[in-house]
Amino acid sequence: MGHKSVQAYIEEVPAWEGGTYLAGPPLSGMQWMVWSLATAGKFFEGLIVFMGGIALPLVSEEFGMSSSDKGLVTAATLLGILLGALFLGGLADRWGRKPVFIGEMVLLAAALVLAALSVNTAMLVACLFVIGLALGADYPTAHLVISESIPSAIRGRLVLGAFSFQALGALLATALAAVLLGMQPSLGVWREFYLIPVIPVVMVVWGRLFLPESSHWLVSQGRYASAEHHLRRLLNRNDIELLQLEVAEEGHIEHANQWHDLFRGKLQRATILASLPWFLQDLSTYGIGIFTPVIIAATFGMTNNQHTVAAVIHNDLLGAKGTALVDVGFLIGIAVAIALADRWGRIPLQILGFVGCAAGLLLAAAGSLNATTNVPVIIAGFFLFQLMTNLGPNSQTYLLAGEVFPIRLRGLGAGVAAACGKVGAVITWRFRIETAGVNIDRQ
Repeated sequence: MGHKSVQAYIEEVPAWEGGTYLAGPPLSGMQWMVWSLATAGKFFEGLIVFMGGIALPLVSEEFGMSSSDKGLVTAATLLGILLGALFLGGLADRWGRKPVFIGEMVLLAAALVLAALSVNTAMLVACLFVIGLALGADYPTAHLVISESIPSAIRGRLVLGAFSFQALGALLATALAAVLLGMQPSLGVWREFYLIPVIPVVMVVWGRLFLPESSHWLVSQGRYASAEHHLRRLLNRNDIELLQLEVAEEGHIEHANQWHDLFRGKLQRATILASLPWFLQDLSTYGIGIFTPVIIAATFGMTNNQHTVAAVIHNDLLGAKGTALVDVGFLIGIAVAIALADRWGRIPLQILGFVGCAAGLLLAAAGSLNATTNVPVIIAGFFLFQLMTNLGPNSQTYLLAGEVFPIRLRGLGAGVAAACGKVGAVITWRFRIETAGVNIDRQ
């Protein structure tokens, strides 16, 4: 068969007798397993973060939170994601993809249990911060695990396919919250929001134990024998012998990566390309997504002369139902992105999505001038925003961040890009929480 690079083996198309080739590289069972387990982090992020937005009014009422307390609760997960992507994601370049891929889920499971058992605001904030750390670590790591295991011809579709599980998680979060609130109209139901994902997270931990390490990363460390072993497992082949020359191609290093490498020469351009659009996108996306239930409830819910526990629950249920409808746009946007990413390219879709996001927000703002008569306009604005942000900025920023950096710095670079996005999300939390405070104070 001859010596080849890791990617050459992954890209190889088998031929049948007579020289007939398949249309493209087939995926082994292990490659599909890698992909399916990599979808989990994005799914749990959508589920936990968006369900947390619905939980906010309930936990605020139970713990008697002040405006600053509500701000801490909201910012804790986002700050954790920022720091997790920035610092923990880079560990995948030093320790390997697999240890971080497993460890982040262990951390997430423990933090979810403790969050559900929280007895005060301080404990909940600490748990949400740790949840964010785990979710943040998954941003770069899941992308690397997929992109370093999959043929380039379908990489975009599969990476975005995994990313789409964030939309599924968000939609399921609002649906589950609506069902639970309908069945158990009590303030304490928010604790179940954090317990629901625990068993699935543990199952993901178990599954990830059986995955191979990235052969690309092993070669970058000069560990050729291990790289061949894990590539055989990934592709379910025994006839694999890697080129020793590939160490130069993969960017082998003799010392720890330096942060300033990302801000030099061509890598500086890559860092800006990956980070700045993500920052701009998260200025609106996280704030709008997390607070859609609160905004809908504030607009259409009970007023301040009905400040009762029943009013809080009623408004929260109303917000959850409205958000479930809006989040359908989330799924449609991701589906279109998957179909077009490898045809139209990342940048054109990103530009189109930003323009569409602006149009959606303008439409919602126009409708809010007379909320009582323009309900369809407001909902349409939110729907258009969700559709376009997931067709363009939300999906393409994630895809680009894992493609523009060399392997030796890919975890660190993708983590920095994701962290820049969360800086945008955290910056907006003060304005968003003021909106939440108005809603809760009105009830």
